[in-house]
Amino acid sequence: MKKLLAAFAAVLALSACSGDDNPFAPEDDTGTGAGGGDGGGGPIESDRTIPPGTTEPSAATGIYRSEPTEAQGGNPGDGFARGIAYDAATDTFTVDNLAFDGTNTYSRGTAVGQLGPYAVYEAAEQYPDTETGRPINQMAHRAIYGVSRSSNSQFAIVRTGAYAGYGFGGFVYQRDNNVVVPSTGQARYSGKTAGLRDFDGRGGLQYSTGDIEVAIDFDDFNDATGTRGDGVRGHIFNRRIFDIDGNEVTAAVVSAINTDKSASLTAYPDARFDVGPGVLDNNGEILGSVDSTFVDNDGKVQTLEEGNYYAILGGTNAEEIVGVVVLESTVNAIKTRDTSGFIVYRTPPFP
Repeated sequence: MKKLLAAFAAVLALSACSGDDNPFAPEDDTGTGAGGGDGGGGPIESDRTIPPGTTEPSAATGIYRSEPTEAQGGNPGDGFARGIAYDAATDTFTVDNLAFDGTNTYSRGTAVGQLGPYAVYEAAEQYPDTETGRPINQMAHRAIYGVSRSSNSQFAIVRTGAYAGYGFGGFVYQRDNNVVVPSTGQARYSGKTAGLRDFDGRGGLQYSTGDIEVAIDFDDFNDATGTRGDGVRGHIFNRRIFDIDGNEVTAAVVSAINTDKSASLTAYPDARFDVGPGVLDNNGEILGSVDSTFVDNDGKVQTLEEGNYYAILGGTNAEEIVGVVVLESTVNAIKTRDTSGFIVYRTPPFP
């Protein structure tokens, strides 16, 4: 049985189950263990805030990151999901610390079991009273899991739509091994996104998908910090939205945007990374801001979504990137959060 373990928590160190392969938790996150050393790395000197996880990251070791909790700048309920364990033999996920999700075991989704190259899991709908056996309705919880074709990179996202606010959940993303970050040239990466959309102002969950392209200029911007100054560009397009039963609702969502924002959109707007210096460090970690815009009926450019992307470069040829994008918007006084994971590749085949 192959078991993959992760923890969604602020400063909790992740530890492997005895005898199990644990890609969400490097064996030594100090950079001094096997294959250790700092690889000439160290976080870039900037005002960016790296999510909690590996305390001494290095290009020579694996790195994991998890969603910040409310105390660390996140929303109430962020970073609550813990003890994520995937059992390949039964194709199930275990998620701890989320109330009313059955036995904490998530099975492959019935209505939606796959979003592109990524798997979807769902908690049980009912759980029996342990004394009387009477059924207790559970809250709708969903999880998305992605692993790269090299098995070197993974992400997982857990959300629930059972609260009037965003509710409780979390995300994690990780590189398991070392990376060689180029010092010259450029690279282009392609892949897919898959996400969960939850709401502040009403309940419910939706799925999202899209295509994503990422490009890195390893030469410029010129470095002014003694570390790196690379430019990173990203584009998320062909974005589609589905309800929890897998029915496409993109047109209805676009119609609501048009009504609220006085626009005439025919598709959900693309999202783009904001390009600027200081987003990639020597360890291969990438962090920056992202937004989506559109032109309204008066010809004015409006911002629909704003947020951040979090990613890690991986491979001896910098051949893949794993990451999470979190975008928030407000339409008809309802806030929507889209938390999407992605894995992109430098060489084909592309997902």
